[in-house]
Amino acid sequence: MTAAVNSRRMIHQGRVFQVVTENVTLSNGITVDMDLVNHPGASAIVPLAENNHVILLRQYRHAIGGYLWEIPAGTLNQGENPLACARRELAEETGFGAKSWRKLGELIPVPGYSNERIHLYLACDLEKAKSDPDADEILEVHSVAWEDAMNMILDGRIQDAKTISSLLMADRVPNPADKM
Repeated sequence: MTAAVNSRRMIHQGRVFQVVTENVTLSNGITVDMDLVNHPGASAIVPLAENNHVILLRQYRHAIGGYLWEIPAGTLNQGENPLACARRELAEETGFGAKSWRKLGELIPVPGYSNERIHLYLACDLEKAKSDPDADEILEVHSVAWEDAMNMILDGRIQDAKTISSLLMADRVPNPADKM
């Protein structure tokens, strides 16, 4: 099933994404206006630390008016490879690099109105790196026991969709030695 785009109008060009309205004719013959967010994509990382701990961020998110528990993540720069983005974001946000990387998969967080695709990675064998968060990032870095992170999902302390999905996908990897 596809849709024919009859017209497209840019509503807003932001720093990260654009908002457009497209007039489309769906395959069932219905014509409708759709507001869409065009996003360049992102990478998100589950950083597995020693002693079966995961590095989580407690990050301020203005859109929800408070803090969320999240894994490190960031937007792809134009032409940037998703793994290169993951490596950059892990260092910038946590002060860690990783020797071993494994792609866990991809997710599309809000397909009803956005084309954003998030590439999910597991990072192991962490080593110190230079932390350099963006000026608009207010975050705290925490090392959390894996079991505690799973419980934070179940009791509602972790509500971020990419974090929940990534942690649950990483949890399916049999053991840390097999994660790489």
